[in-house]
Amino acid sequence: MRPHAVLSVLLLMLTVRPAPADEGEIKRRRAELEAIRMQIHEYEEQIREQQQTEDATLDLLDSYDKKGTLLRRLIGKLKKEEEALQRQISGTRDSLGTLEGDLTFLRNHYAKYVVSAYKSGRSQDLELLLSSRSINQLTIRNEYLKRFAAQRRSDMTRILDKTRTMEELHALQQQHLSEERRLLAEKGAEEDRLEALAEERRETLEQVRSDRQLLQREMERKMRAARDLETIVERLIEEERLRRERAGVDRTEVPIVTGPAFDTRKGQLRWPVRRGVVVAKFGNQRHPTLRTITQNTGIDISVEAGSPVVAVAQGEVARIWWLPSYGNLIILNHQNGYRTIYTHLAEISVTKGQQVAEGEQIGVSGESLDGPRLHFEIWKEREKQNPELWLAKR
Repeated sequence: MRPHAVLSVLLLMLTVRPAPADEGEIKRRRAELEAIRMQIHEYEEQIREQQQTEDATLDLLDSYDKKGTLLRRLIGKLKKEEEALQRQISGTRDSLGTLEGDLTFLRNHYAKYVVSAYKSGRSQDLELLLSSRSINQLTIRNEYLKRFAAQRRSDMTRILDKTRTMEELHALQQQHLSEERRLLAEKGAEEDRLEALAEERRETLEQVRSDRQLLQREMERKMRAARDLETIVERLIEEERLRRERAGVDRTEVPIVTGPAFDTRKGQLRWPVRRGVVVAKFGNQRHPTLRTITQNTGIDISVEAGSPVVAVAQGEVARIWWLPSYGNLIILNHQNGYRTIYTHLAEISVTKGQQVAEGEQIGVSGESLDGPRLHFEIWKEREKQNPELWLAKR
């Protein structure tokens, strides 16, 4: 292949240019972050008011938990932004490396051609024309030389274009690096805020644990929350009934949950956390301080805060909710009217309506009034089950 042809092919291959950012997606992500920040600000105002009210201690704990959830969500989104930005920086760096190497080669190649053309002048072109054996060959060679000259001018223009692209890439890289430094600083600041919030929460928890009246109020709140949870389950039962009625009419209706039947897994279900000890069993429980008897509708598993929480079986995310004393919670629908409930979650990583596989992470464990916990329940329609009879033996 002749030198000018090689040059043309290489220039055509150099199409390195960063893909334009999706402005709509960027605006959407920024709007989400701003909405979370506004919610955090609202809870900060609420916390300041509650800190000045003596009888708002339990409500203050709720506000701490809600603010903590939002801070973790904000930090999680900032981490994703950082990861996406790092991929962009890496891609830009790779593009620059490829472009710089190719342009160096092209400039050297073109420089050699220019030097050769300068030394020989137009004598080689004239010799090529005079050596023609026919008018037809002379015409073809003359046209070839014209096109060759035009191609050289075009090649030089493309080299200049690629040089400008490199300058744009360098500017984009600097912009990305500045954005990365900003994100790292913001993420660090939010993590510091979360740690400060955790310390305030620990101090308030100690105050509640040492106050019998607050403990009594918390027990009453928990009983109300348990009744509210029953109401939520009843609504889910009704929703499922309506969906099944629709499915009977419309055959295109997607089944609520697919996969192995839940009731065939008794005694074989995986645990919702990898490690942990059952510290409160199903059924009647005696409070260690108040000496009162309450009913536990599930089991409480003592587990290190921040532990991954997984679905014990294949299912559908039916509800993502928040209740006093339970905090963030997830309810999964399973086959044949079974449901599992996971509460005291610090983070939630699924969305309502999502199909989840057995063992798929749905959240991260948090902390209750009694310490780092995961509260776990199993229901068959309206009937509460003893989870320890369903979970596999350890």
